[in-house]
Amino acid sequence: MASLVIDRRFRGPPNSGNGGYVCGCLARHIVGDAEVTLRAPPPLERPLDVLTSSDGGIELHESDRLLATARATSVDVTDVPRVSYAAAEEAVGRTPYDEQTHDLPGCFVCGPARGHGDGLRIFAGPLQAGAVPGKPVVFAASWVPHGDLSGEDGRVAPEFVWAALDCPTGYCSVAASHLGLNGDETALLGRMAARIDRLPRPGDRCVVVAWPTGREGRKLFAESALLDAEQEVLATARATWLLVDRQVQLGAGA
Repeated sequence: MASLVIDRRFRGPPNSGNGGYVCGCLARHIVGDAEVTLRAPPPLERPLDVLTSSDGGIELHESDRLLATARATSVDVTDVPRVSYAAAEEAVGRTPYDEQTHDLPGCFVCGPARGHGDGLRIFAGPLQAGAVPGKPVVFAASWVPHGDLSGEDGRVAPEFVWAALDCPTGYCSVAASHLGLNGDETALLGRMAARIDRLPRPGDRCVVVAWPTGREGRKLFAESALLDAEQEVLATARATWLLVDRQVQLGAGA
């Protein structure tokens, strides 16, 4: 039986792991593309059990409490917007959340209160309206992975790629006014699937791009991609976010 301990550095809400990071940790136990469903907030700094389920999938448990499940899948994200590093840097300047307006300023991925080399500091902002025909909302962010994110092969560890692909899908989802959102909603990642074709190296200039794909009640759907400096696709993801009460987002009562 494997074990996972989520360091406080990798939090999303104050007392639980960043969704994309946790999904990426579980995806390490799956060969190829993976889909992870988060069923309860994964607590920090406690030993969690990683188990193989009867159907060959992976489960994350805290004692008898099921926190997440993972399974093999196929991820086919098409029509990825190609965004230059310069355009992504410009979009960062339009990010809608700063330290005063961000719901989770300490988030490992997108928290503005996290320092360089601590958090990923991926601050997605909208591209100019009409920049991508057929997609009314597209968010982008520039990202240069820090040196301490590398694995044994010298490339960025997969769980950090999953993390980078996560939060921008939330940003673009709540900005989707054409889906009835006003940007003030609170949401949590419910499910994420990802495909990694190539891992970047620390120091590489990368772009994360994300766009909403639909809504069903309180479920918001979005896709994202990680591009290299030449706008080639390194990884893709699809995400389902759940509109929740603010206290649920903070993990109250979890």
